Order: sequence, then structure tokens, then C-alpha cells
Amino acid sequence: MFFLLQNAETAGKAAEQVEEQVEQAPILVRLVNHYFGEWAYNFEMKYTYPKWKWFLAKFGSTPEAAFGVYTPENAIPWYTVMFVLACILSVIVIWVLKGQLSEDKPGHGQQTLEVGVLAVRNMVEDIIGPQGIQYFPVVMTFAVLILISNLMGFFPLFVTPTSATSVTFALGLSSFLYYNYIGIKENGILNHLKHLAGPIWWIAPLIFPIELISNFIRPFSLGIRLFGNMFADEKVGDTIAHLAPPYTYWVIPVLLMPLGVFVCLVQTFVFILLSQLYLSEVSHAPHEEHDKHEAHGHESLQGEEMLPA
Repeated sequence: MFFLLQNAETAGKAAEQVEEQVEQAPILVRLVNHYFGEWAYNFEMKYTYPKWKWFLAKFGSTPEAAFGVYTPENAIPWYTVMFVLACILSVIVIWVLKGQLSEDKPGHGQQTLEVGVLAVRNMVEDIIGPQGIQYFPVVMTFAVLILISNLMGFFPLFVTPTSATSVTFALGLSSFLYYNYIGIKENGILNHLKHLAGPIWWIAPLIFPIELISNFIRPFSLGIRLFGNMFADEKVGDTIAHLAPPYTYWVIPVLLMPLGVFVCLVQTFVFILLSQLYLSEVSHAPHEEHDKHEAHGHESLQGEEMLPA
């Protein structure tokens, strides 16, 4: 009897938590779940829930304990909705800024867009090299998408999607998979793995596992750094705003807004900077290998000339 009462109490608390989460969710998230939540819930229960249940049972856990109670009202998480909106807003912002492209009389939006594009393009060339221009579209996509995501929290009806680990880890994993793909594509899988061993063969058995672990940690470090700063920025602003309501609801956030914008810009810069550094490790100019062969041939020729006739 006590066991049944305890289960009923636990279920009641879980239902209350779900109801509270639904009420606190942005109105856009509630609208999306209102129209598409039932479909998403049925999809999860049919396909993903059984697999998570089987996997987590091996660790003595359940999907509910890991992700919360499954309901149609929270079937589509807020960070998924916000990140999709960030992708749409990124396209809209670029389209609005570019306006009517003109070489003679560029508008203010076009000039702003050109400054950002040239800044990232020059950074790509400086860090990766001239051959890095081919990776510029991906780096610029990261820059625009992360910046828009970071800034969304400053506007009503939106929440910063990069304050959720699911989003930041996905971005970090995307960067990780991309630079490894480039490394394998340019150097082959054996040479790509070989560069992890370092140039000195006799310490390669020590260096290789360290470098391998370091590379696998990179997507988590990218994700945790971005999440930690954006989540902390939101929490600090929220805490200060509740110090002396209702006065601090508007005054303090407005005063802290320039600092928040600066944090958004810095975190965007750090993410794309690290992504470019990772690309620079695996990408090499096409002539580098040719120069090595020429230098080796020149050294061999000099050696032959020095030999006695």
C-alpha cells in the first residue's frame, strides 16, 4: 500500500513538473507542440523510446529519468524549436543585409555584411593558408548561425538555443566531423592518423594515444565552452533582474545588454577560431608536398656532386 502511494506521489510530482515546464516554455514552443507535438510524441514512442529504454536499462536507468516525462506537450524540446528558428533567421538576416547588391553604391546593410565576411575570410587565410578559402563557406556558416543563436535571447518570444548542451554539443560534433573529413580527404586515413603520432618515431607510442584522446575531447570542449558562457550570461542577467522587482526587470537588463552582446561576439569568435585551428592541422597547401620532393631531390643531387668521381 505504501509502495502504491509512493508511486502515485512520484507520478504526481512528475506531472506537476511537466505542467510547470510547459507553462514556462516560450509561446512559440507551445504553439509548435500544439500543432506538431502529437505527431512527434507518436514518433518517439514508436521508434526512439524503445531503443533508449533498452540502452538505458543496461545502466539501471530509464528514458524518463534521463529526459523527463514524455508527453505531447513537450515532445519537441524548446532548444530544437529555437535552433530551427535560428537557422531561418540566419537566412533572413543575410538576405535583408545584402539588399540590392551594388558595387557603386552599396547600402549600409551590404557594407556591414561585407565587413563581417572580409574579417572572417582574412582570418581563414591567416590561420589555414591560401588553400583555406575553400573552407570559408562552412566557417562563415558557423559564424552566422552561432552569432544569431547567441543574440536571440535579447528579443521577446525567443530563448538562446546555445544555452542548451544539446545544441552546443551538436555544433561541436559538426566541427569535429568536418575537420576530420577534410583530413582524411586530403591526406588519406593512414596519413591522417599518422600525424597524430608526431614527427619522432620512438615516442610515437606515447604521443598517439594522447593526441587521439585530445581529438575526441575537442567536440565536448567546444560544446561546454559555448554552453557554459551563454548559460551563465542568461542566469546572471536573470538573477540580477530579480533582485528588486519590478524595477530591475527592465533597468538592469538594458544596462547589461552591451556586455551580453560582447559575450555573444566573443563566443562566436572563439568557436570559429578553434575550428580553423583544427582545420589548419589537417589541411596543407597543394604545393607543400611538391616542394618537399623538390627539396629532397636537390639535396640528393648535391650529395652526388660531392661524391668523388
